[in-house]
Amino acid sequence: MSLDLKQMSRPEKVRLMEQIWQDLSVDEQDVHSPAWHREVLAERVAKVEEGRGKFLTLNELEARLNANGQ
Repeated sequence: MSLDLKQMSRPEKVRLMEQIWQDLSVDEQDVHSPAWHREVLAERVAKVEEGRGKFLTLNELEARLNANGQ
């Protein structure tokens, strides 16, 4: 099966990703996070607990991603 992603709108792509993730996450045992994920999350939790964590609104995040060309 092949999809022409260039022809899909952004909302259609997001819905498709949500459907794929929902299907993949049905059996949690098949979804494994690499060890570095735990390390990154631990660092971020520590920043929040120390009062150094910075939270962004969705608008701020989108602006940051757009500024970085992502």
